[in-house]
Amino acid sequence: MKRLVLVGAGHAHAEVLRVWAGAPLAGVELVLVSPHALAPYSGMVPGWLSGAYRFEEMAMDFAGLCSAAGARWVAGELDAVDAHRQQMRLTTGETLDWDLLSLNVGSTLNPPAAHPARATRMLSMRPLAALRLHYDALLAQWMKHDASQPFTVTAVGGGAAGFESLLAVLARLRALRPECTVHGGLVTRGTTLLPGLASAARRAALQALTRAGVTLQLGTPWCNTIARSSDLVLWATGAEAHAWQRDPMRRGALAVSDRGFIRIDAQLRSVSHANVFAVGDCAEWLTPLPKAGVHAVRMGPVLSHNLRAALGEGTAQNHRAPHRFLALLSTADGRAIASRGGLGGQGRWAWRWKDHIDRAFVKRYALRPLGPDAVGTPTSLSSSPSGDSA
Repeated sequence: MKRLVLVGAGHAHAEVLRVWAGAPLAGVELVLVSPHALAPYSGMVPGWLSGAYRFEEMAMDFAGLCSAAGARWVAGELDAVDAHRQQMRLTTGETLDWDLLSLNVGSTLNPPAAHPARATRMLSMRPLAALRLHYDALLAQWMKHDASQPFTVTAVGGGAAGFESLLAVLARLRALRPECTVHGGLVTRGTTLLPGLASAARRAALQALTRAGVTLQLGTPWCNTIARSSDLVLWATGAEAHAWQRDPMRRGALAVSDRGFIRIDAQLRSVSHANVFAVGDCAEWLTPLPKAGVHAVRMGPVLSHNLRAALGEGTAQNHRAPHRFLALLSTADGRAIASRGGLGGQGRWAWRWKDHIDRAFVKRYALRPLGPDAVGTPTSLSSSPSGDSA
């Protein structure tokens, strides 16, 4: 019996489980390691922040996917990898062996500590698994805020995450407490907002910030002065590798880039270990792709195919990343911005388009009704059947 271990409830692993549910491979034990049964779809996070979606509407039910695929779900997080011994250690201290390993753990952020002289709350946009708990706590605190005191929200980061999260949070706070004065600001080291998008899309983004009363500071690094003037900071800077990836003692001989991302080839395999695959934000080619969910989504079918090929079904294929892809950004006012190549536009039509695409994506992986009673129970490593190689 061979064991395929998927670490991380990412977009690409949802596709692996969906395909496996329809065509399982005999003689293979499939295991998913993830701390939570429900994983948010990144494309709908801004809509959830703004209140357009309930969490359950934008979450993929990985317990349900595991059940449909006959896979075992282990509730845990990766702490260290020994690729030579084909063994991992979880944060619980438990160990798990594999014959084939796939990593789809996303990225993280490491925001600075809140300024000690002010009760500033830091809300990091990554990792997504922790965002729900922190945001729920923020909203509960917001309902107790003194309406006579203005409240300032500052986003740090000029990419899509900073732009969308700021507009979404401003819209949510203002809707919940219309009697409160809420100021918004966006700070970025870059000299351009949303680099890489069409010029028309960038102009539309500037208009959206103006409509929301946001002060934009380009070419401005984070500093204590900004911290002191903010009640809430949305940290949305560039994606960072997880701590275990950056630590040579915890990643072992697994090859990584200078920034700690797992180096992969065109077949999504580790360049140092042929029985390790990695996709999405945690992985990096020699020429890096932007850290965007669309790439993990598009890697999913190739990953599924190549994992099965590595287990003896078919021949591996190369993944070809698109040079251009459609970007749809919510502005939290019933509109969205669309950008592809040199074309860009905005309007309610773009939000309806985005909403349709996002709901269809999540529905694709809803293999059973999602509700409070639908979330399964993970197995522990000690109670699971042996998955040692035959």
